[in-house]
Amino acid sequence: MSEPATTPATSLVDLGIKACTAYGREDLAARLGRIRTGLADPAVHIVVAGEFKQGKSSLINALLGTAVCPVDDDVATAVPTFVRHGEEKTATLVYDGNPPRREQVEFADLRGHVVEGSALGARPARVDVTVPRKILAGGLVMVDTPGVGGLGSAHAAAGLAAISVADAVVFVTDAAQELTRSEVEFLRQAHELCPTVVCALTKIDFYPAWRRIRDLNAGHLRMVGDLPLMPVSSPLRARAVRANDQKLNVESGFPDLVKFVQERVGGGAAARRSADAGAEVLAVCDQLTGQFSAERDALANPANAQRIVDDLNTAKRQVEELKTAAARWSVTLNDGTADLTADVDFDLRDRIRKITTEADDAIDEVDPADMWPEMEEWLRARISYDLLGNYTFLRRRAAELSEQVAGHFHEASGKAVGMLKVYNPTPLVEERAVEHRIELAKMTAGKQVMVALKSAYGGALMFTMLGSLMGVALGPIGIGIGVVMGHRGLKDEKKRQLEKRRAQGKNAMRRYCDEISFVSGKDSRDTVRRVQRQLRDHYTRLAEELNRSTATALAAATDTAKRSQADRQKRLKDLDAELTRLGQLRDRATKLAQA
Repeated sequence: MSEPATTPATSLVDLGIKACTAYGREDLAARLGRIRTGLADPAVHIVVAGEFKQGKSSLINALLGTAVCPVDDDVATAVPTFVRHGEEKTATLVYDGNPPRREQVEFADLRGHVVEGSALGARPARVDVTVPRKILAGGLVMVDTPGVGGLGSAHAAAGLAAISVADAVVFVTDAAQELTRSEVEFLRQAHELCPTVVCALTKIDFYPAWRRIRDLNAGHLRMVGDLPLMPVSSPLRARAVRANDQKLNVESGFPDLVKFVQERVGGGAAARRSADAGAEVLAVCDQLTGQFSAERDALANPANAQRIVDDLNTAKRQVEELKTAAARWSVTLNDGTADLTADVDFDLRDRIRKITTEADDAIDEVDPADMWPEMEEWLRARISYDLLGNYTFLRRRAAELSEQVAGHFHEASGKAVGMLKVYNPTPLVEERAVEHRIELAKMTAGKQVMVALKSAYGGALMFTMLGSLMGVALGPIGIGIGVVMGHRGLKDEKKRQLEKRRAQGKNAMRRYCDEISFVSGKDSRDTVRRVQRQLRDHYTRLAEELNRSTATALAAATDTAKRSQADRQKRLKDLDAELTRLGQLRDRATKLAQA
């Protein structure tokens, strides 16, 4: 097995930790230790998304060269499946909870848990699968997702939530037709959440006109962001793997996709992590170098010692100001958090208001007794999608706030928030029922007859009595009048009941939207507060590190006046040796950060 691509970065961070420990800077060692923990987990997530029955599971199986994800002509994947490297094939069901409950099952029984219509108990939130495949050994994790199911579906919301924390996306569409409007819109949003996206055109062995579809799709992808398009055939790839046929493998189109996965995705993610690690080691080296350089300057130039001490005192006061609540970065963080909370809340209320208006208009056009189940499904899907948009808005604004705070802190770190995960609203929506309280049963035939007879009898009696008072015998005319009055009465009663059902439907929609708005609003405010605490703790920690570096340098520079000439020369040699070692470490960190 080849060594991970992050091995050089890990070795460099280990050297940095060793140096910090030797110099008594446990705070800086702890900072690099957090980077070391991230490098130890080389997982690179590739989300495979697309509409139902487009060949996502088949593509993963063909890419890995083994049957992992269940494939069926009639049913589709209903549970996200995470496929990673392992010494043997295993399958573990993961259920929602705090902490999540995990249940290992036989790999052969996997199909019964991940496809639609399975009857093997409660459906898990996801399934973790391990297989001994070389392509996954470097930390790649393939994620098979349920079909998108249209732009406004709950599946689309869940898929985009998964994409928000992915390193790359493989969007799958088959060669039966060109990309639909909802697919293009999904791709546009996916590209905003994850910059590395490729479109795989499947089933080219089944549709002779796939080249025309390829050209049409290429035009659509240029409008999204000039995304790469790769025509592939999963059956040809599977046959090529079984027969070890290189020519057939090239014909399947998979070599380009494998190269994309291994080099651009896997290598790109490792390069980004390595560069971030190099930047952290470089920042630590700068603090240590500054600490030693000030002492060396004071030793080498005794006449300038006081000026150096004065400069360090000024620097110490500036650093101490960074730790106060009046510091510009702290004010920016507090004001930005308040603005972010208000803007996110307004965005959520605006989305819910539009949903309520659309629901009212839709209910006015139909009879809830006929369409209520479909209305509930539409409401859940629409709210899931709009909540996702609200959390995406929160994520983007939080990243902007992080950059502003970093700029005001004069240290472009931006690592506190990182890739803020987009919350998946689907479970929140599904766990709350739409309590409609609507009398969905229409009048039975017997009830309609009774209403009609009641109106007919009343009408006939009224006109008969009126005729008697006027001395006119209506006879059969009174019966006709009764029939007309009965029909009119039945029609009015039906209209009254329909309006009643519509009013009840609108009230049910509003109660449900209010409940979702209340719960989601609380969650988004908690998320904003969590971001604020992350940023506050991150930059407070940096301020404390700078303060300690400055204080140490100031103490060393002040003590130079107390040293004898012999002590000064000895200390100068020690400092030169330390600065040389730090310079070498800094050079390695610079190369890694700029790679």
